[in-house]
Amino acid sequence: MRVKLLTTISFFTCQLSISQSEKLLHGKVFSQNSVLKGVEVINKTAKTSTRTNDLGEFSIQVSVKDSLLFFSKGYFFSRLKITKENIETNNLVVNMILKPEELDEVVITKIKFEKVKYDPEAVAKINIGKQANDLTQFIPGYKDGTIRNPISIVIPLGGSRKKDKNEYVSDFKKFIVPTCPPEFFTKDLKLKPDQKELFIEFCDTDPKSKMLLEYPNILATMDFLYGKNEEFKKLK
Repeated sequence: MRVKLLTTISFFTCQLSISQSEKLLHGKVFSQNSVLKGVEVINKTAKTSTRTNDLGEFSIQVSVKDSLLFFSKGYFFSRLKITKENIETNNLVVNMILKPEELDEVVITKIKFEKVKYDPEAVAKINIGKQANDLTQFIPGYKDGTIRNPISIVIPLGGSRKKDKNEYVSDFKKFIVPTCPPEFFTKDLKLKPDQKELFIEFCDTDPKSKMLLEYPNILATMDFLYGKNEEFKKLK
């Protein structure tokens, strides 16, 4: 009888000790200054759990050294070991970190274009044809035959010439000049200063230059210029 009594007293003493050590802990879960609702809060030690409400708040029974886990889809889980200070403060703040968004795999396909081969004579002919097609932009009245003072009109058809202030500048040149710094032509492409203009005109004759204007891309532009530079060197 005495043994049973001692066992009963010990059991209640133990239960009383446990109840006194356990406390109801209140807290709040954030992420990037925004509250998180529906976060699963698990007391791994006591095998209990709860969830945060619409305000990101939760309450759970804990003891010192209990291990709390915080789970939410799209966030890294957080682990926290409860201290005496946590229980005394009774205002736990948990900041969860958002997982980086996973992007779909990107497949890059390399497309090889057939190189267009020109000799110096062919390049000169193309330039002459291009300048002739641009007459309507230079000469008012060219189409309807109402040109005034036709004798005074000089049409440059090749060779070295001095550029006029109002000389037509191609769309490709307007695109390339601000895109590529001057040192790119001299240091990277190893061109002489007096070769820059001729090189740009040479590139302008390639139909691929029109694609760059329609879909501008700095990497594609650089690849195009490097490739044309190899062709340009072979013309010398």
